[in-house]
Amino acid sequence: MFIGIDHGTSALRFSSGNGRRFKIMREKAVSFSPSDMSCLGPLESIEGIALTYSMGDNFSAITPIHALVNRGLISREGAGKHTGGGTRVFDEIAGSGIPAVVIPGIHRGSPTDPRLKAYSHQTSPEKVGIAYRVTEDLGGDVVISDVSSNTVSLLVKDGLLVGALDACIFAPGTEHGALDVDAIRNIDRKVLSANDAFLHAGVNHTLPPDVRIPALALFSAMECAALLLLNPVAKVALAGTMAPVIASEVENLLGRKVGVYDEWCASDGLSLIASRVFSGTRNILGLDVRW
Repeated sequence: MFIGIDHGTSALRFSSGNGRRFKIMREKAVSFSPSDMSCLGPLESIEGIALTYSMGDNFSAITPIHALVNRGLISREGAGKHTGGGTRVFDEIAGSGIPAVVIPGIHRGSPTDPRLKAYSHQTSPEKVGIAYRVTEDLGGDVVISDVSSNTVSLLVKDGLLVGALDACIFAPGTEHGALDVDAIRNIDRKVLSANDAFLHAGVNHTLPPDVRIPALALFSAMECAALLLLNPVAKVALAGTMAPVIASEVENLLGRKVGVYDEWCASDGLSLIASRVFSGTRNILGLDVRW
């Protein structure tokens, strides 16, 4: 059995690869124990784990958990929500004795299109799990927009990750989004921090209820259209909790069918990555496996 662990914005999701799954809200994950995974199957049957943690921005290869420095982060500071639950899960897995690898985020040190490195960080590592799951179904040319608390879209071309547009750059999610002029002014006036501004820039905070879903669909479609410039033949997929809600409108805007994946796409993909890595695969979507 191979386990994928998705350190998501609101929850940590666990998939076994055999259809068994569970999730823990991040605030409750502060009491996580490896025994919690027994609902997926006997702990002794776990052959390997692939997990993600925060932004994963100080390493660029899939790496054994014990080989990382500072849990794979440059710093815990930055755009995002900090609860301690993800840290607890990471440390408990590291101390469990179960073989585990950690997936990197996509950033300036990643083997991706250098033009997209205009931005220091493109996506957190769970999106690599999403990309791997989707390419298993749709092939090696895909644009994927993951829409939930935040929105992140990424491109795979010829089976390799080309790059991504992160949540603080372009499209808003339900809770988080890029900083606009009002946000910058409030930060300069010290009304709120930059991180607080990011955490309250999603459509739930900026738009009336009747416009929120159409706006999510519009901006997700815009990100997909932007990335299709780099691979016009790519198929398009949506993932995340809002994917089924906005799918029909995104199809109308793009004029093409889109695949739809749910909130389990990342952890399912990470489980697949674990099975491949621990079976000897040494490259995943262009990311080397450090062994």
